[in-house]
Amino acid sequence: MSTASMVKGTVMPAPLPWSGLLALSTAAFTAVLTELLPAGLLPRMALALGVSEARVGFLVTGYAAASFAAAIPLTALLRGFPRRPVLVGALLGFAASNAVVALSPSYALTFAARLLAGAMGGLLWAMLVGYAARMVPVERRGRAIAVVLAGITLALSLGVPAGTALAGALGWRAAFGVLAGLAVLLVAWVRWRVPGFPGEPPHARVPLRRVAVLPGLPAVLSVTLFLLLGHQVMYTYVAPFAAHAGFGRTGVVLLVFGVATVVGIWITGVLVDRQLRFTLLASLALCATVMLALGLYAGPPAVLLSAVGLWGLAFGGAPTLIQTALVDASGPAHADLATSLQTTVYNAGIAGGSLTGGIVLANLGAGALPWTALPLVAGAFVTVTVARRHAFPAVRREAFPAVRREA
Repeated sequence: MSTASMVKGTVMPAPLPWSGLLALSTAAFTAVLTELLPAGLLPRMALALGVSEARVGFLVTGYAAASFAAAIPLTALLRGFPRRPVLVGALLGFAASNAVVALSPSYALTFAARLLAGAMGGLLWAMLVGYAARMVPVERRGRAIAVVLAGITLALSLGVPAGTALAGALGWRAAFGVLAGLAVLLVAWVRWRVPGFPGEPPHARVPLRRVAVLPGLPAVLSVTLFLLLGHQVMYTYVAPFAAHAGFGRTGVVLLVFGVATVVGIWITGVLVDRQLRFTLLASLALCATVMLALGLYAGPPAVLLSAVGLWGLAFGGAPTLIQTALVDASGPAHADLATSLQTTVYNAGIAGGSLTGGIVLANLGAGALPWTALPLVAGAFVTVTVARRHAFPAVRREAFPAVRREA
Protein backbone atom coordinates (compact mmCIF):
# COMPACT_ATOMS: atom_id res chain seq x y z
CA MET A 1 0.00 0.00 0.00
CA SER A 2 1.56 3.24 -1.08
CA THR A 3 -0.11 5.28 1.63
CA ALA A 4 0.22 2.82 4.48
CA SER A 5 2.52 3.10 7.44
CA MET A 6 4.57 0.28 8.96
CA VAL A 7 3.96 -0.50 12.62
CA LYS A 8 6.07 -3.32 14.10
CA GLY A 9 6.36 -4.99 10.72
CA THR A 10 2.61 -4.82 9.98
CA VAL A 11 1.18 -2.75 7.17
CA MET A 12 -1.39 -0.34 8.61
CA PRO A 13 -3.78 1.56 6.34
CA ALA A 14 -3.60 5.34 6.37
CA PRO A 15 -6.26 6.97 8.57
CA LEU A 16 -9.30 8.45 6.93
CA PRO A 17 -9.37 12.27 6.64
CA TRP A 18 -12.36 12.39 8.94
CA SER A 19 -12.94 16.13 9.11
CA GLY A 20 -13.06 16.55 5.34
CA LEU A 21 -15.18 13.44 4.81
CA LEU A 22 -17.61 14.53 7.51
CA ALA A 23 -17.95 17.91 5.83
CA LEU A 24 -18.91 16.14 2.61
CA SER A 25 -21.26 13.91 4.59
CA THR A 26 -22.90 17.01 6.05
CA ALA A 27 -23.31 18.35 2.51
CA ALA A 28 -25.12 15.11 1.62
CA PHE A 29 -27.24 15.49 4.75
CA THR A 30 -28.19 19.04 3.77
CA ALA A 31 -29.11 18.02 0.21
CA VAL A 32 -31.27 15.06 1.24
CA LEU A 33 -33.02 16.96 4.01
CA THR A 34 -33.71 19.87 1.66
CA GLU A 35 -35.13 17.44 -0.88
CA LEU A 36 -37.32 15.33 1.37
CA LEU A 37 -38.41 17.62 4.21
CA PRO A 38 -41.73 18.51 2.50
CA ALA A 39 -42.67 14.81 2.72
CA GLY A 40 -42.84 15.16 6.50
CA LEU A 41 -44.70 18.47 6.37
CA LEU A 42 -47.46 17.78 3.85
CA PRO A 43 -50.46 18.82 5.98
CA ARG A 44 -48.83 21.96 7.43
CA MET A 45 -47.42 23.24 4.15
CA ALA A 46 -50.63 22.46 2.26
CA LEU A 47 -52.69 24.51 4.73
CA ALA A 48 -50.27 27.47 4.74
CA LEU A 49 -49.85 27.61 0.96
CA GLY A 50 -53.49 26.92 0.16
CA VAL A 51 -52.92 23.79 -1.95
CA SER A 52 -53.58 20.06 -1.65
CA GLU A 53 -51.19 17.60 0.01
CA ALA A 54 -50.52 16.04 -3.39
CA ARG A 55 -49.32 19.43 -4.72
CA VAL A 56 -46.99 19.83 -1.75
CA GLY A 57 -45.67 16.38 -2.62
CA PHE A 58 -44.90 17.80 -6.04
CA LEU A 59 -42.37 20.13 -4.34
CA VAL A 60 -40.30 16.95 -3.99
CA THR A 61 -41.06 16.12 -7.62
CA GLY A 62 -39.96 19.58 -8.77
CA TYR A 63 -36.70 19.37 -6.85
CA ALA A 64 -35.93 15.98 -8.33
CA ALA A 65 -36.93 17.07 -11.84
CA ALA A 66 -34.57 20.05 -11.63
CA SER A 67 -31.77 17.78 -10.42
CA PHE A 68 -32.51 15.44 -13.29
CA ALA A 69 -32.36 18.27 -15.83
CA ALA A 70 -29.33 20.08 -14.38
CA ALA A 71 -26.88 17.38 -13.27
CA ILE A 72 -25.29 16.57 -16.63
CA PRO A 73 -25.30 20.10 -18.17
CA LEU A 74 -23.93 21.78 -15.03
CA THR A 75 -21.33 19.06 -14.49
CA ALA A 76 -20.20 19.33 -18.10
CA LEU A 77 -20.14 23.14 -17.97
CA LEU A 78 -18.13 23.26 -14.74
CA ARG A 79 -15.93 20.18 -15.12
CA GLY A 80 -12.88 22.32 -15.91
CA PHE A 81 -13.23 24.48 -12.79
CA PRO A 82 -11.46 23.71 -9.48
CA ARG A 83 -13.67 21.43 -7.45
CA ARG A 84 -13.88 23.23 -4.11
CA PRO A 85 -15.27 26.55 -5.43
CA VAL A 86 -17.92 24.61 -7.34
CA LEU A 87 -18.87 22.76 -4.16
CA VAL A 88 -19.08 26.04 -2.23
CA GLY A 89 -21.29 27.56 -4.94
CA ALA A 90 -23.71 24.64 -4.74
CA LEU A 91 -23.99 25.02 -0.96
CA LEU A 92 -24.67 28.74 -1.27
CA GLY A 93 -27.44 27.87 -3.72
CA PHE A 94 -29.00 25.61 -1.08
CA ALA A 95 -28.80 28.41 1.47
CA ALA A 96 -30.57 30.86 -0.85
CA SER A 97 -33.28 28.38 -1.85
CA ASN A 98 -34.15 27.33 1.69
CA ALA A 99 -34.23 30.96 2.83
CA VAL A 100 -36.73 31.77 0.08
CA VAL A 101 -38.92 28.78 1.01
CA ALA A 102 -38.87 29.88 4.65
CA LEU A 103 -40.17 33.33 3.69
CA SER A 104 -42.31 32.57 0.64
CA PRO A 105 -45.98 33.65 0.74
CA SER A 106 -47.05 31.61 -2.31
CA TYR A 107 -46.86 28.12 -3.76
CA ALA A 108 -45.48 29.43 -7.06
CA LEU A 109 -42.49 31.15 -5.42
CA THR A 110 -41.91 28.12 -3.20
CA PHE A 111 -41.91 25.86 -6.24
CA ALA A 112 -39.41 28.13 -8.05
CA ALA A 113 -37.09 28.07 -5.05
CA ARG A 114 -37.32 24.28 -5.01
CA LEU A 115 -36.23 24.20 -8.65
CA LEU A 116 -33.10 26.18 -7.72
CA ALA A 117 -32.36 23.77 -4.88
CA GLY A 118 -32.85 20.83 -7.22
CA ALA A 119 -30.34 22.22 -9.72
CA MET A 120 -27.80 22.69 -6.94
CA GLY A 121 -28.53 19.17 -5.73
CA GLY A 122 -27.86 17.74 -9.17
CA LEU A 123 -24.47 19.45 -9.25
CA LEU A 124 -23.62 18.42 -5.70
CA TRP A 125 -24.43 14.73 -6.14
CA ALA A 126 -22.34 14.60 -9.30
CA MET A 127 -19.33 15.66 -7.20
CA LEU A 128 -19.54 14.01 -3.79
CA VAL A 129 -18.62 10.40 -4.54
CA GLY A 130 -15.70 11.32 -6.78
CA TYR A 131 -14.51 13.87 -4.22
CA ALA A 132 -14.50 11.27 -1.46
CA ALA A 133 -12.71 8.74 -3.67
CA ARG A 134 -9.91 11.21 -4.40
CA MET A 135 -9.28 11.95 -0.73
CA VAL A 136 -8.21 8.41 0.24
CA PRO A 137 -6.06 5.54 -1.06
CA VAL A 138 -7.57 2.76 -3.17
CA GLU A 139 -8.02 0.33 -0.29
CA ARG A 140 -10.13 2.81 1.72
CA ARG A 141 -12.42 4.12 -1.00
CA GLY A 142 -15.42 1.96 -0.28
CA ARG A 143 -15.32 3.04 3.36
CA ALA A 144 -14.82 6.72 2.44
CA ILE A 145 -17.85 6.64 0.14
CA ALA A 146 -19.85 5.01 2.94
CA VAL A 147 -18.85 7.79 5.34
CA VAL A 148 -19.91 10.53 2.93
CA LEU A 149 -23.16 8.84 1.97
CA ALA A 150 -23.94 8.27 5.65
CA GLY A 151 -25.20 11.83 5.43
CA ILE A 152 -28.15 10.38 3.52
CA THR A 153 -28.84 8.01 6.38
CA LEU A 154 -28.57 10.73 9.00
CA ALA A 155 -30.92 12.95 7.04
CA LEU A 156 -33.48 10.15 6.94
CA SER A 157 -32.96 8.96 10.51
CA LEU A 158 -32.50 12.27 12.29
CA GLY A 159 -32.99 15.15 9.88
CA VAL A 160 -36.50 14.53 8.54
CA PRO A 161 -37.95 13.54 11.97
CA ALA A 162 -36.14 16.46 13.63
CA GLY A 163 -37.34 18.85 10.94
CA THR A 164 -40.87 17.54 11.36
CA ALA A 165 -40.64 18.00 15.14
CA LEU A 166 -39.19 21.50 14.73
CA ALA A 167 -42.01 22.39 12.38
CA GLY A 168 -44.50 21.16 14.97
CA ALA A 169 -42.92 23.35 17.65
CA LEU A 170 -41.98 26.51 15.72
CA GLY A 171 -43.66 26.17 12.33
CA TRP A 172 -42.52 24.63 9.05
CA ARG A 173 -40.86 27.88 7.92
CA ALA A 174 -38.45 27.69 10.85
CA ALA A 175 -37.31 24.26 9.67
CA PHE A 176 -36.31 25.63 6.27
CA GLY A 177 -34.66 28.64 7.93
CA VAL A 178 -32.47 26.32 9.98
CA LEU A 179 -31.50 24.47 6.80
CA ALA A 180 -30.45 27.75 5.18
CA GLY A 181 -28.23 28.58 8.15
CA LEU A 182 -26.70 25.09 8.12
CA ALA A 183 -25.68 25.50 4.48
CA VAL A 184 -23.92 28.79 5.26
CA LEU A 185 -22.00 27.24 8.16
CA LEU A 186 -21.08 24.29 5.97
CA VAL A 187 -19.43 26.62 3.43
CA ALA A 188 -16.93 27.68 6.11
CA TRP A 189 -16.26 24.05 7.09
CA VAL A 190 -15.64 23.03 3.47
CA ARG A 191 -13.21 25.90 2.90
CA TRP A 192 -11.36 24.96 6.08
CA ARG A 193 -11.10 21.16 5.92
CA VAL A 194 -11.94 19.87 2.43
CA PRO A 195 -8.93 19.74 0.07
CA GLY A 196 -9.03 21.41 -3.31
CA PHE A 197 -8.68 19.42 -6.53
CA PRO A 198 -8.12 20.76 -10.03
CA GLY A 199 -10.76 20.64 -12.72
CA GLU A 200 -10.61 18.24 -15.62
CA PRO A 201 -8.22 19.38 -18.39
CA PRO A 202 -9.72 19.75 -21.88
CA HIS A 203 -7.77 16.85 -23.41
CA ALA A 204 -9.16 14.43 -20.79
CA ARG A 205 -12.85 15.18 -21.35
CA VAL A 206 -14.67 12.14 -22.74
CA PRO A 207 -18.01 12.54 -24.60
CA LEU A 208 -21.04 11.58 -22.59
CA ARG A 209 -22.23 8.99 -25.11
CA ARG A 210 -19.02 6.97 -24.67
CA VAL A 211 -19.36 6.95 -20.89
CA ALA A 212 -23.02 5.94 -20.98
CA VAL A 213 -22.31 2.69 -22.84
CA LEU A 214 -19.36 1.48 -20.75
CA PRO A 215 -19.84 -2.21 -19.84
CA GLY A 216 -21.88 -2.49 -16.68
CA LEU A 217 -22.94 1.14 -16.52
CA PRO A 218 -26.43 0.74 -18.06
CA ALA A 219 -27.22 -2.01 -15.55
CA VAL A 220 -26.10 0.11 -12.58
CA LEU A 221 -28.19 3.01 -13.83
CA SER A 222 -31.21 0.72 -14.32
CA VAL A 223 -30.98 -0.53 -10.73
CA THR A 224 -30.76 3.07 -9.55
CA LEU A 225 -33.90 4.01 -11.46
CA PHE A 226 -36.00 1.00 -10.41
CA LEU A 227 -35.09 1.27 -6.74
CA LEU A 228 -35.68 5.01 -6.46
CA LEU A 229 -38.98 4.81 -8.30
CA GLY A 230 -40.25 2.15 -5.92
CA HIS A 231 -38.85 3.75 -2.78
CA GLN A 232 -40.14 7.23 -3.53
CA VAL A 233 -43.66 6.06 -4.34
CA MET A 234 -43.92 5.09 -0.67
CA TYR A 235 -41.60 7.51 1.10
CA THR A 236 -43.03 10.75 -0.30
CA TYR A 237 -46.52 9.77 0.86
CA VAL A 238 -45.66 7.97 4.07
CA ALA A 239 -47.87 10.40 6.06
CA PRO A 240 -51.12 9.60 4.22
CA PHE A 241 -50.20 5.90 4.12
CA ALA A 242 -49.67 5.83 7.89
CA ALA A 243 -53.01 7.59 8.36
CA HIS A 244 -54.64 5.03 6.04
CA ALA A 245 -53.21 2.27 8.22
CA GLY A 246 -54.74 3.92 11.30
CA PHE A 247 -51.45 5.29 12.68
CA GLY A 248 -51.46 9.07 12.47
CA ARG A 249 -48.09 9.73 14.14
CA THR A 250 -45.98 10.37 11.05
CA GLY A 251 -42.99 11.52 13.10
CA VAL A 252 -42.77 8.14 14.81
CA VAL A 253 -42.91 6.31 11.48
CA LEU A 254 -40.15 8.49 10.04
CA LEU A 255 -38.04 8.05 13.18
CA VAL A 256 -38.33 4.24 13.02
CA PHE A 257 -37.38 4.29 9.35
CA GLY A 258 -34.45 6.62 9.97
CA VAL A 259 -32.99 4.77 12.96
CA ALA A 260 -33.12 1.54 10.97
CA THR A 261 -31.19 3.18 8.13
CA VAL A 262 -28.35 3.89 10.57
CA VAL A 263 -28.03 0.15 11.14
CA GLY A 264 -28.24 -0.43 7.39
CA ILE A 265 -25.44 1.99 6.57
CA TRP A 266 -23.24 0.50 9.32
CA ILE A 267 -23.70 -3.01 7.94
CA THR A 268 -22.96 -1.70 4.46
CA GLY A 269 -19.78 0.03 5.60
CA VAL A 270 -18.53 -3.29 6.93
CA LEU A 271 -19.45 -5.33 3.84
CA VAL A 272 -19.19 -2.98 0.85
CA ASP A 273 -15.53 -3.70 0.04
CA ARG A 274 -15.94 -7.47 0.42
CA GLN A 275 -19.52 -8.51 -0.38
CA LEU A 276 -21.07 -5.77 -2.49
CA ARG A 277 -23.15 -8.05 -4.73
CA PHE A 278 -24.52 -10.23 -1.94
CA THR A 279 -25.33 -7.26 0.30
CA LEU A 280 -27.18 -5.43 -2.47
CA LEU A 281 -29.21 -8.51 -3.41
CA ALA A 282 -30.14 -9.07 0.22
CA SER A 283 -31.18 -5.43 0.63
CA LEU A 284 -33.38 -5.46 -2.47
CA ALA A 285 -35.02 -8.76 -1.52
CA LEU A 286 -35.83 -7.42 1.94
CA CYS A 287 -37.19 -4.17 0.52
CA ALA A 288 -39.52 -6.07 -1.83
CA THR A 289 -40.72 -8.26 1.05
CA VAL A 290 -41.52 -5.16 3.08
CA MET A 291 -43.63 -3.67 0.28
CA LEU A 292 -45.59 -6.92 0.15
CA ALA A 293 -46.11 -6.84 3.92
CA LEU A 294 -47.23 -3.20 3.85
CA GLY A 295 -49.72 -4.02 1.13
CA LEU A 296 -51.19 -6.98 3.00
CA TYR A 297 -50.89 -6.37 6.73
CA ALA A 298 -50.14 -2.68 7.48
CA GLY A 299 -53.19 -2.18 9.74
CA PRO A 300 -51.75 -3.25 13.14
CA PRO A 301 -49.27 -0.63 14.42
CA ALA A 302 -46.73 -3.31 15.36
CA VAL A 303 -46.75 -4.66 11.80
CA LEU A 304 -46.55 -1.19 10.28
CA LEU A 305 -43.62 -0.07 12.41
CA SER A 306 -41.77 -3.39 12.08
CA ALA A 307 -42.14 -3.30 8.31
CA VAL A 308 -40.99 0.32 8.17
CA GLY A 309 -37.96 -0.57 10.30
CA LEU A 310 -36.99 -3.40 7.93
CA TRP A 311 -37.54 -1.03 5.00
CA GLY A 312 -35.08 1.44 6.53
CA LEU A 313 -32.59 -1.35 7.21
CA ALA A 314 -32.79 -2.50 3.59
CA PHE A 315 -32.66 0.93 2.01
CA GLY A 316 -30.09 2.54 4.31
CA GLY A 317 -26.98 1.21 2.61
CA ALA A 318 -28.35 1.00 -0.94
CA PRO A 319 -26.95 4.35 -2.16
CA THR A 320 -23.46 3.39 -1.01
CA LEU A 321 -23.67 -0.03 -2.64
CA ILE A 322 -24.97 1.29 -5.95
CA GLN A 323 -22.60 4.24 -6.17
CA THR A 324 -19.60 2.07 -5.28
CA ALA A 325 -20.65 -0.28 -8.10
CA LEU A 326 -20.81 2.76 -10.38
CA VAL A 327 -17.26 3.82 -9.50
CA ASP A 328 -16.06 0.27 -10.15
CA ALA A 329 -17.84 0.06 -13.50
CA SER A 330 -16.85 3.52 -14.79
CA GLY A 331 -13.08 3.07 -14.44
CA PRO A 332 -10.27 5.63 -13.97
CA ALA A 333 -11.15 8.31 -16.49
CA HIS A 334 -14.91 8.49 -16.33
CA ALA A 335 -16.02 8.47 -12.69
CA ASP A 336 -17.19 12.09 -12.44
CA LEU A 337 -19.26 12.07 -15.62
CA ALA A 338 -20.65 8.63 -14.76
CA THR A 339 -21.70 10.02 -11.39
CA SER A 340 -23.51 12.90 -13.09
CA LEU A 341 -25.36 10.31 -15.18
CA GLN A 342 -26.33 8.43 -12.06
CA THR A 343 -27.39 11.66 -10.37
CA THR A 344 -29.69 12.33 -13.31
CA VAL A 345 -31.17 8.83 -13.17
CA TYR A 346 -31.40 8.95 -9.36
CA ASN A 347 -33.43 12.13 -9.46
CA ALA A 348 -35.52 10.86 -12.36
CA GLY A 349 -36.44 8.01 -10.03
CA ILE A 350 -37.30 10.41 -7.21
CA ALA A 351 -39.33 12.67 -9.51
CA GLY A 352 -41.06 9.75 -11.21
CA GLY A 353 -41.73 7.98 -7.93
CA SER A 354 -43.18 11.01 -6.17
CA LEU A 355 -45.25 11.90 -9.25
CA THR A 356 -46.51 8.33 -9.61
CA GLY A 357 -47.27 8.14 -5.91
CA GLY A 358 -49.23 11.39 -6.07
CA ILE A 359 -51.31 10.12 -8.98
CA VAL A 360 -51.93 6.77 -7.27
CA LEU A 361 -52.83 8.51 -3.99
CA ALA A 362 -55.29 10.84 -5.70
CA ASN A 363 -56.99 8.15 -7.80
CA LEU A 364 -56.65 4.83 -5.96
CA GLY A 365 -55.91 5.81 -2.38
CA ALA A 366 -52.98 5.21 -0.05
CA GLY A 367 -53.57 1.47 0.12
CA ALA A 368 -52.39 1.10 -3.49
CA LEU A 369 -48.97 2.66 -2.84
CA PRO A 370 -47.05 -0.48 -1.74
CA TRP A 371 -48.51 -2.48 -4.64
CA THR A 372 -47.19 0.20 -6.98
CA ALA A 373 -43.74 0.11 -5.39
CA LEU A 374 -43.36 -3.69 -5.25
CA PRO A 375 -42.82 -4.48 -8.98
CA LEU A 376 -40.33 -1.60 -9.27
CA VAL A 377 -38.17 -2.88 -6.42
CA ALA A 378 -38.44 -6.38 -7.84
CA GLY A 379 -37.16 -5.02 -11.15
CA ALA A 380 -34.04 -3.73 -9.38
CA PHE A 381 -33.46 -7.16 -7.80
CA VAL A 382 -33.77 -8.96 -11.14
CA THR A 383 -31.35 -6.54 -12.81
CA VAL A 384 -28.67 -7.11 -10.16
CA THR A 385 -29.21 -10.85 -10.41
CA VAL A 386 -28.56 -11.00 -14.16
CA ALA A 387 -25.86 -8.28 -14.37
CA ARG A 388 -23.11 -10.25 -12.67
CA ARG A 389 -20.37 -9.90 -15.29
CA HIS A 390 -19.60 -6.16 -15.42
CA ALA A 391 -22.01 -4.25 -13.18
CA PHE A 392 -22.22 -6.35 -10.01
CA PRO A 393 -19.47 -9.00 -10.13
CA ALA A 394 -18.82 -11.30 -7.21
CA VAL A 395 -15.21 -10.04 -7.11
CA ARG A 396 -14.82 -6.27 -7.49
CA ARG A 397 -12.29 -4.67 -9.78
CA GLU A 398 -9.81 -2.21 -8.32
CA ALA A 399 -11.05 1.36 -8.19
CA PHE A 400 -9.34 4.17 -10.06
CA PRO A 401 -6.03 5.63 -8.88
CA ALA A 402 -5.68 8.68 -6.69
CA VAL A 403 -5.97 12.13 -8.21
CA ARG A 404 -3.56 14.85 -7.16
CA ARG A 405 -4.70 17.70 -4.98
CA GLU A 406 -4.35 21.34 -5.91
CA ALA A 407 -1.25 23.03 -4.71
